Amino acid sequence: MNITIENKEIGIMHPTYFIADIAANHDGDLSRAKDLIYQAAEAGADAAKFQHFAAETIVSDVGFKSLGSQESHQSKWKKSVFEVYKAASLNPDWTPVLAETCKKAGIAFFTSPYSFALIDKVDPYIQAYKIGSGDVTWPDIISYMAQKGKPVLLATGASTMDEVVIAVDAVLRHTDKLVPMQCNTNYTASVENFGYINLNVLKTFQIMFPDLILGLSDHTPGHSTVLGAVALGARVIEKHFTDDTRREGPDHAFSMDPASWKEMVERTRELEASLGSGIKKVEHNEKKTVILQRRSIRAKTKIDKGTEITKDLVEMLRPCPSDGLPPYRINDVLGKRSARTIDAGDHIRWNDLL
Repeated sequence: MNITIENKEIGIMHPTYFIADIAANHDGDLSRAKDLIYQAAEAGADAAKFQHFAAETIVSDVGFKSLGSQESHQSKWKKSVFEVYKAASLNPDWTPVLAETCKKAGIAFFTSPYSFALIDKVDPYIQAYKIGSGDVTWPDIISYMAQKGKPVLLATGASTMDEVVIAVDAVLRHTDKLVPMQCNTNYTASVENFGYINLNVLKTFQIMFPDLILGLSDHTPGHSTVLGAVALGARVIEKHFTDDTRREGPDHAFSMDPASWKEMVERTRELEASLGSGIKKVEHNEKKTVILQRRSIRAKTKIDKGTEITKDLVEMLRPCPSDGLPPYRINDVLGKRSARTIDAGDHIRWNDLL
C-alpha cells in the first residue's frame, strides 16, 4: 500500500522520501529556521520536520534532577534538562510561517507535537504527523494524532516488539496511513552506535506489518545505515539537519549538514536504480557483452559433412553469437552428424546437426 504526502507517492516502487528533522536546530531564531528549510530543500529533502513542545509538557524538572546526574548525550549539556528543553522549544506562533516557507521551498511541512493541545494547533498546517520514540508507549496521544486522518510516522527507538505492536494498533484503529520506523535513540554521534542500529528489524517489520511502508529514523553518523535500510525495503528516511554540526545545541552534533545530506540523497538514488525488479535476466545493457563474453561450441578442426561429432572435434571458445550453442548443450551435440562442412574455428549451429 502506498501513501501520499503533498502529491508525492511513497511506497516500495517509488523514490525514498527524505525528511529533514530541523528539530531544535533553529536555535530559537525564526529566520534561521526558514533558512534551514530552504537549505534542506536544496539538498534534496522532501519534507522539513519540526518538534512542537513546551518544556512543561514534555519533561519534569523535578524528575530529571532526582536522577542525580545527566546521562548519555545530556551529560554534555551545560544547563539542566528542563532549561535546555525550554530554550529549544519552538514558538507555536511560528507554525503558519514555517508552513508557508515550506510551501515556497517546495517541500512538505510536518512536526512532532508533544501535547494534545499542540496537536490541535498544528493540525491545520501539516501534511503528516511524526511520533517520536519517546511517546511510543503513550497510546492515547498516538490515537489522538491518528484520528486526524493524516499519515503517521512512528519512530520505534528504545522499544520492544510488544510495545511497537501496541503503538501500531493504536494508529491502525483510525488510519492505515502508517509508517513504522526502525530507530535507535542514542544521540551521542558515536561510531559505536552502528552496532546498535539493528537494521534487520526492518525484516521483522516486513513480516509483522506486510501492508505497511517502512522507514528509518536515524541518528548515526553519515549515511551508511540509510543505504542499508533502503536496500532492506525502507522508503521513508528521517535524519536531523543543520547548517553547521559544530554549533552549540542539543541536536547539532548528530545532524547532517547540506553537503552530507545531498551526498546521502544522491547515493540513495543510485542504490534505488541498482535494486531492480528481482527478476534475473540478460539486461538490456548486456545484450552485446553476452555475445562477447560467453563461450560457444566451436569446431576444433575442420569437420566434414556427415562426420559424427565427438569431443575431440570441438572446443568451447568466445564469442557466442545469437545462433551459437552454449557449452551446457554439449550433450545435445555429441553423437550427431554434421549437416555441412564446418570450418575450424566456426561455431556450431542447430541446423548444422543431423
